[in-house]
Amino acid sequence: MKQRLFITGGAGYIGAMLADQLSKREDVDAILLIDKEKETELTKHTEYKEKITFIHDNLGNDEKESNWMQKVREFAPTVIIHTAWQIRDLYGNLPLQRKWNVMGSDHVFDLSFTLPSVHRLVYFSTVASYGAFPDNTLSHRFTESEPFRKTDYNYAEEKRMVEERLEKRYTEAKKDGWHGQVFVVRPAAITGPRGRVDRIRFGLQSALSGTLKGKSFIYSIISALVSWVPVTPKWLRQYIHEDDVNDIVELLTFVPEVKDMYEVFNICPSGEVVLGKDMAQAVGKRMLPIQPWMARVAFFFFWHVTRGKIPTSRGSWKGYSYPIAVDGSKLTQMFGYHYKYPSKEAFVKYIGRYAKK
Repeated sequence: MKQRLFITGGAGYIGAMLADQLSKREDVDAILLIDKEKETELTKHTEYKEKITFIHDNLGNDEKESNWMQKVREFAPTVIIHTAWQIRDLYGNLPLQRKWNVMGSDHVFDLSFTLPSVHRLVYFSTVASYGAFPDNTLSHRFTESEPFRKTDYNYAEEKRMVEERLEKRYTEAKKDGWHGQVFVVRPAAITGPRGRVDRIRFGLQSALSGTLKGKSFIYSIISALVSWVPVTPKWLRQYIHEDDVNDIVELLTFVPEVKDMYEVFNICPSGEVVLGKDMAQAVGKRMLPIQPWMARVAFFFFWHVTRGKIPTSRGSWKGYSYPIAVDGSKLTQMFGYHYKYPSKEAFVKYIGRYAKK
């Protein structure tokens, strides 16, 4: 069966990569992308560009504001992959952010469960919604059976809210006779050559490594300030390579159909995590031990002084201070998927499909 894919966030890091890679499959007939940002060079010039159509619009707009939903209906997708998200808080405009993320997701779910052509939905959630709290430990690995917890970090809270709405919407659709599959993926921090180099953006590794220097006045100041790597006592990160993310989504998109299936997966390789000393070694700097309250003060200061240009919004300091480590083995147990790159290797090495030769 030829698949027709509708991918949200088609100009984003993950959405564009999925379109580029999945367009190469012979059993993919066409791909429809949507994003509030303009189309990227990656999908403009991918080898199978003739399969890809791009809509420049916002998922938060309903049918009174634009006709993107009608275009999706006309396209008649078989699979919907929802990656779109405003990750960084909009300074002083939380209602608009909620419209884009929560209402936009509601629109995608409505299409998923009402279009006769759709038999599968893949939704990108996050491990952040397990909650970064002081009693989290370096050794505990959250599993999919553990509930999300309310936090004051908007990204994690909005993802928690949307997952709840998705599960409720699926239950209602199932009662109404919908027999498709829903797969929710909760990735750890995604990294790789394309994420670190091809799409330079403000992130932890780029800020500490100095690759943002010269990109703007503010970023140059930050690069100068972090001549050492500030590390809290429980600093921990897990990374998943962008190639693994693509291959997992590809697996979930094309795995044989099972009637009435709703599954949630942490996606993260097992093995060693990245600790503060590993981060410092990776960027060639020395560690500077700090306490969580210091991170909180610094995050508050830079958020308001730069009016959100530096993404240190309310509650985000907790993710820098308290660990969230997950167990990603359910995917292996259920579908036999084996991660290609361990967390440390994904974080440090310049390898993968988008590594420039």
